[in-house]
Amino acid sequence: MRRPIVACLLVLSGLAGGGTVRADDAGPVWALRGSGGGTVYLAGSVHVLDAARSALPAGFAIAYRDAERLVMEIDMDDLDPLAAASFLAARGSFTDGETLRAILEPARYARIDAAARTLGLPLDSVAQLEPWAVALGLTQLQLAKLGLDPQSGVEQQITAWARRDGKPIAGLESVEEQLGVLDGLSYADQARFLELTVDEADSMPSELDRLLAAWRRGDTRILEQLLLEEYEKMPTLYRPLVADRNRRWLPQIEALTKRADDTLVVVGALHLVGPEGLLALLRSRGVSPGPVDTRRPTPP
Repeated sequence: MRRPIVACLLVLSGLAGGGTVRADDAGPVWALRGSGGGTVYLAGSVHVLDAARSALPAGFAIAYRDAERLVMEIDMDDLDPLAAASFLAARGSFTDGETLRAILEPARYARIDAAARTLGLPLDSVAQLEPWAVALGLTQLQLAKLGLDPQSGVEQQITAWARRDGKPIAGLESVEEQLGVLDGLSYADQARFLELTVDEADSMPSELDRLLAAWRRGDTRILEQLLLEEYEKMPTLYRPLVADRNRRWLPQIEALTKRADDTLVVVGALHLVGPEGLLALLRSRGVSPGPVDTRRPTPP
């Protein structure tokens, strides 16, 4: 199955071992008891949701209530709304004489252009953009077509709670670092990413329903299956997008486990699962994640 759009919902702003682990009513939220006496809550996010499915599983409210601070992939509290647009303007266009049509070749260009036109973005209108930038644009259009909105996503909801309550937010990386993963791909890999993005349009609604249901249940079996399928199709994308970022974030999360107070860490859900997922990496360092106690929910 080809699902880069769905995967991006659970990756952009990997639990291996022992089969399926379910968080059930807690959702994709786990508690890490650190050596410093505090707790790090590690929550898997979906970056965009629709209004009908925007209510968060109980574990998010519990973890947020306990946490003195929040950490997300990007510092949402101080995020420059023009940061992504500025990066796209600076790095998203060809500067070496190439064009989208030349990179894609005639038959491939025609097929992708036909799919892109159904979303209102003919490729001739973005001919100077690199394939990764076009893929992100098409992803945004497809998500909007399905009624998915970043303002309903996990990070935006929790950021609103934190602003209301005066809780600080920090980021594991910058917007530039995040988008730089895609910009750093070869043109051949960018073209493949773009191709996979348009190929999944017809199957996306049903796949999205299945994946959001698995996310809400904290069903790591299905989430890990998705991640491993994506790795198999395009390892040159998913290794830098998931595994390499996990390893860069790990020292920051380990440092939080040594604190005496509590922190809620929110990252894309696919960063939790798989043999190179954050929880597997933490287990290898002697940190044992456990389920969040949902017997004491307190809505924020």
